[in-house]
Amino acid sequence: MPTTRHLFATPFIADTLQSEEGLRLLREAIRDQQDRDEGIQISNIDGWHSNTQMLEWGGEAARALAYKAMTLADEQTIDIKKPEGSRFTWHPEMWANVSVKGSANQYHFHPGSFWSAVAYIDDGYDGATDPKLGGELQLQDPRMPMVRMTAPDLRMKEANGQPMHSEVLLRPKTGMIVMFPSWLQHAVRPFHGEGTRISVAINLVPVLKQPG
Repeated sequence: MPTTRHLFATPFIADTLQSEEGLRLLREAIRDQQDRDEGIQISNIDGWHSNTQMLEWGGEAARALAYKAMTLADEQTIDIKKPEGSRFTWHPEMWANVSVKGSANQYHFHPGSFWSAVAYIDDGYDGATDPKLGGELQLQDPRMPMVRMTAPDLRMKEANGQPMHSEVLLRPKTGMIVMFPSWLQHAVRPFHGEGTRISVAINLVPVLKQPG
């Protein structure tokens, strides 16, 4: 009898930010920066994308959020040459996104980083649950494009016998933080809510700790 193993799973971590005060301070810092800076355009379609120096202008709440992401990364990573105490620490890079009706983000990934995280400071849904509002985080299986091009109607089976999905959608929620490998392609579907979506993205670059 043949045996089947499912190899090379992609880690995806989700947690909740507990501090309402921290969320409030982040919202204020991002709005203040948006008033001062016209922003940049990278993967964003419409909306506002800050510079990547949020650790400098985001205040203590931004530093606390970066520390949260670094803690999650520590919990999910092991230094195989020194498993009892990693030789590495993290250099965080952080920026804010503000999305309004019609905003989206194209598929992209974050080269040069190890982990990437997104924290939702305000999901923009204002309590509405209609799925037509969109704005989902979209994650693409990195193995799928080639085999889908070969035979678009074929699917490999999951361990439960169901067809594998080439994309996973996650509906954001205020206070949610998610983390995934930086090579995982991701996008944001067009947001159709009447509110304002505010999120913070974090890249974590591994660096060797300094002696002493």
